[in-house]
Amino acid sequence: MVQIDPVNKEILKSNINDEMKSAYLDYAMSVIVSRALPDVRDGLKPVHRRIIYAMYEQNNFYNKNYKKSARIVGDVLGKYHPHGDGSVYDALVRLAQDFSMRYPLIDGQGNFGSIDGDSPAAMRYTEVRLAKISDNLLESLEEDTVDFGPNYDNTEKQPLVFPTILPQLLINGQSGIAVGMATNIPPHNLSEILDAVIYMIDKNLNCSVEELMHFVKGPDFPTRGLICGLKGIHDAFRTGRGSVIVRGRASVEVTKNGREQIIVTELPFQVNKQTWIEKIADLVKNEEIIGISDIRDESNKEGIRVVIEIRKGENGEVILNHLYKRTSLQDSFGVNMVCIVRGVPRLLNLKECLQYFIEHRFEVITRRTSYRVRKARDRLHILEGLKIAVDNIDHVVGIVRKSVNKESAKEQLMTFYSLTEKQVNSILEMRLVQLTNLEREKILEEHNEILNTISELDLILANPEKVKSIAKEEFLLLRSNYGDKRLTEIAPDAGEFDISNLITPSEVFVTFSNTGYIKRVNSDEFRIQNRAGKGKTGAALKENDFVKFTFHAHTHDFVLMFSNLGKVYSFKVYELPEANATSRGKSINQILTMSPNEIITAMLPVKEFKDDLFVFMVTKTGTVKRIELSSFSNIRTSGLRALTLEEDDTLVSVRITTGKDDILLATAKGQSIRFNEEDVRCMGRSAKGVNGIDLDTQEKDFVIGAEVVKPTANLLVVTEKGHGKRTNFTEYRVQSRAGKGIKTIKISEKNGPVSGLLAVNEDDDAMITTNTGRVLRFSVGSMRVMGRVTQGVCIMKIIEGEKIISISKPSEFDETPTVQLEINEEELE
Repeated sequence: MVQIDPVNKEILKSNINDEMKSAYLDYAMSVIVSRALPDVRDGLKPVHRRIIYAMYEQNNFYNKNYKKSARIVGDVLGKYHPHGDGSVYDALVRLAQDFSMRYPLIDGQGNFGSIDGDSPAAMRYTEVRLAKISDNLLESLEEDTVDFGPNYDNTEKQPLVFPTILPQLLINGQSGIAVGMATNIPPHNLSEILDAVIYMIDKNLNCSVEELMHFVKGPDFPTRGLICGLKGIHDAFRTGRGSVIVRGRASVEVTKNGREQIIVTELPFQVNKQTWIEKIADLVKNEEIIGISDIRDESNKEGIRVVIEIRKGENGEVILNHLYKRTSLQDSFGVNMVCIVRGVPRLLNLKECLQYFIEHRFEVITRRTSYRVRKARDRLHILEGLKIAVDNIDHVVGIVRKSVNKESAKEQLMTFYSLTEKQVNSILEMRLVQLTNLEREKILEEHNEILNTISELDLILANPEKVKSIAKEEFLLLRSNYGDKRLTEIAPDAGEFDISNLITPSEVFVTFSNTGYIKRVNSDEFRIQNRAGKGKTGAALKENDFVKFTFHAHTHDFVLMFSNLGKVYSFKVYELPEANATSRGKSINQILTMSPNEIITAMLPVKEFKDDLFVFMVTKTGTVKRIELSSFSNIRTSGLRALTLEEDDTLVSVRITTGKDDILLATAKGQSIRFNEEDVRCMGRSAKGVNGIDLDTQEKDFVIGAEVVKPTANLLVVTEKGHGKRTNFTEYRVQSRAGKGIKTIKISEKNGPVSGLLAVNEDDDAMITTNTGRVLRFSVGSMRVMGRVTQGVCIMKIIEGEKIISISKPSEFDETPTVQLEINEEELE
């Protein structure tokens, strides 16, 4: 890389990598220190400090007239902040918003935006002045309490920090993104922070974070709300990082017509109300939240009021819980207390933030006292000269009258009375009226007062305890003037709302169709019927769709849903969409966020996650895996990895086992293997599993399913061309895992590959479905038990291009009539 020396105008060569590193490091440090992060002492970023200082210079105080925002922005840009006017105005606007700042530092007049996300009016329309509380940021600024530095072009001086009495960093918080780091500090209550500050002063700054938490209860947001739980608060106070859960204020009310409505009067901090309402509308439109009939925004100058109308018969508390989970009515505030400390960014806990602030305040008081001592000594020096003059007034007047000019008079007075030039100048500038006896007494009185003041100030400088006492008095006065009560309520034990307490315990049936429609149906939707009856009218499924899974469950049970990609999702049964027997239900894609090629391949009802139960998984390539059921007791809404699959593999079967069960796997080519599940050790969720059966790769064989062996049950195997057979499980001997297995059905051109297997009892019904959507429901008892190595019997006549794709136990709501199979013995082999 070539550079030109700006002094010698010579061409210099340098390594471009070194130059890039150096330039980027300079840029990063500039952003970190001079733009994005607040100073721990006054809690302000440079842009905020420059805005307030520009208003201070313009005498734009709370008791003066408002001034145009454009005038302030222009002053800030011209003198101190060489950036865009939009960034400066945005920063100014935020300092005036009562929904952004717990204690606004600027008093604005005009449109400064709203909680709905409305933009503020242009800077030429709005007017501002400093808020009264901002005086506490600037007090004693001109008494050499803080250092000043040059502006960007070295034509002005600006304070590098304010001599604040106000603990601005914590009471209003800050947020910013620098290079490689960020800060996000929530606002707190002024009274609580000052109580903690006073306590630290009394303890000589020697106290623990736990002691301070007796005073500082937690963040206090200007939009009020409710903080749920203390863990996030304690983490943030102890370490500087934590996640605080904040809820809006909502209640369920009953209208005169008996319907419920949810009234929302407060929202979490920084939540856009209009965006939140639109999100609810989208959820209702997409049927992700059911039971809301209308949303009205009745907010006004008095505050927020959003009314959510609930349909008749729906439970408002249940819907409110869904709003907490699915919308920003419950939000998390990620605390990250990063500040600039002595020019270096640091992550601070609560005690460190307060400690640096108090030390800054002690330094300000000390520097202010030193400045006042200097000023008092300068005045004392002048008064001593005036005292000499009034004591010898006749002689002094005589010297002045006889002198040729002012310089001659000064020289004679300095020589005769041993006065300094400052003292002589003050004497020569005395007015005649000061020669009266009354004025002479005033000079002597002021002289004595200055001596007393210097004595008191020197005592403060000599005694650190005096500095602490002054600081404490100032903080007590600040608390009495500006302290207030908390706005945000803290609920120590408010965890997840237990919605199950609102759900009436009941028995239901869950059905899931092949195209992904799911529902739960109350048991009172059907009447008990005799076997082989007509059945209840089934769901209004799409053409060629059919019920894939159906099971009996309790509303408080869990449902584990496993996908072909090895992920598992968990729901409570009452969270599944409720429907009547004839309804199609709701698409699973409206409940789960799945990949485009992801489908649900297994569902398991679970009453409780016991340690002595296991989940046994089988993949298409013959891999098996066993994992404790309790591993799935806490699954996030986005799902959990249950099994790591190879690229060309897929999950085909999932079963719950007791730990001592036998498992039977069957393949498309008619092979099967039975082994004890203890042959498969328990594994973690990320494990791939082990080999369950040795597949014939030349025949391109693959596993089509698995069943748990039940001593009293039979194994029903069905092939693609409509053949099948029922065999006793005793026909399958126990083998070691990973063997080639034995025949479960003889495969030929006549019956085709195996399409499914099912563990059945004598009095069960079974249902087979074809790729064309045809369904046959038949009585298992009408098939006699036969040996393993047979082709089976014809169960269903298959037309050209058609094949069996699944076998299952029918839903209680399936209207397909049960048939008794008429088996021709000649079909048996």
